[in-house]
Amino acid sequence: VPGVEPELSDLAGVLAMIEGNLLGGPPSLTRVQVVERAGVPMEVGEQLWRLLGFPNQTDDAVAFTEADVTALTMTQDLVRMGILSPDSQSALVRTWGRSFARLAEWETNLLAEVAMAAPDPQAGLAEVAASVLPHVESLQTYIWRRHLASAASRLLTVASAGSAATNLAVGFVDIVGYTSRSKNLDETELVAWLENFEDVATGIVVDHGGRIIKTIGDEVLFAADDPAAAAEIALLMTERGADDDDPFPAVRAGLAYGEVVSRLGDVFGPVVNIAARLTSVARPGSVLVDTGAYEVLSGRTAGDQANDDDAEAESESDGSAYRFRRTRRTPVKGYTRLQPWVLRRAR
Repeated sequence: VPGVEPELSDLAGVLAMIEGNLLGGPPSLTRVQVVERAGVPMEVGEQLWRLLGFPNQTDDAVAFTEADVTALTMTQDLVRMGILSPDSQSALVRTWGRSFARLAEWETNLLAEVAMAAPDPQAGLAEVAASVLPHVESLQTYIWRRHLASAASRLLTVASAGSAATNLAVGFVDIVGYTSRSKNLDETELVAWLENFEDVATGIVVDHGGRIIKTIGDEVLFAADDPAAAAEIALLMTERGADDDDPFPAVRAGLAYGEVVSRLGDVFGPVVNIAARLTSVARPGSVLVDTGAYEVLSGRTAGDQANDDDAEAESESDGSAYRFRRTRRTPVKGYTRLQPWVLRRAR
C-alpha cells in the first residue's frame, strides 16, 4: 500500500492472509502436482495459465493451491463435454485473462484506498480481504448472470435470423482535444475527468437501450439495435459536450448501420470500421452518419438526392425527428469515397 512501510515480516503475514482468503489457503502445490491431480498434460496446463496471463513457474516452485486443481479439472470437463473446442477455448480463456486482469487491477487500487483510510492500514487490508471481497465476488457473479441473460437473448435473436451477423447501429464518441487537455492535468485530475466521461457516456447509452462495447482511453464504442436510439445517444453526448456549464467534455461522433458480427463481447465488420472513420473526420460537436444510418433514420434512399456528388445538400423528411446535411464524399483509410451525412435534430 503506498505510503505504508510496515516490517517485512508483518507485510508477509498480511499478504499470506489475503492470499489464503482469495485462493482458499496458502500455496502448497507445484505445477507438476497440479496437472497430475487434474489429470491433464503439462502442456495443457501451461497453455491455460499463459492464456490467462499468469507468469510461468518452475517445476519446483510452490505457487499453486487446490483451487488451481479444481479450475484445471473443470476446464477439462468443459472440453470433454464439447462446450469448449480447442479454438474457442483459447479465445475464451484469453478474454477471461485480459478482462479479469484489468478488473482486478482496478479493484485492488480501490480497495487499497479503503484500507489506507483505516487507522491501521494493515488491519484495514485484513478487513478488506476477510469481509469486503466476498461481497464484491457475490456482486460480480450477479452482474455476470444478468449480462449473461441479456447476451443469451441477443444470441437467440441472431440465431433465429439464421446468420452470424445481425443489423446493428454502431457508434464511436471521441473526446475533442484530448491530447492538449490531458497535458494540463495531473494524474488524479486526468483519472477523474476520464471517469466522468465514461460514467456519463455509459449512463446515456444504457438509458437509451444501447450497450457499451468498450472504452478506448478518450473514446467510447457503443452499439444499439435501434438506429434511432443510437442517434439519440450520439446527439445527447454532443449536446452535453457543447454546454459550457456541463463538465462533460466536447466530443464528436460517428454512426453507421448495417450487418455486424459480434464475437466475445466485441463487434467487427465494415460497419464498425466506417463508424470509426466517420468519427475521425467529424467536426467538434457534430455527428456524422453513413448511408445505411441515413436511409433508416430518414426513410429515404441516398439515391433520392438529385444533387451532384460534390455538392452539399440538406434534407428533412416529413415527420422525421432529424434533418441531414449531405457533405462531400470523403476519402479515408480503406474507403476512397465514403459518403457522410451530418445528423441534426429537426427544426
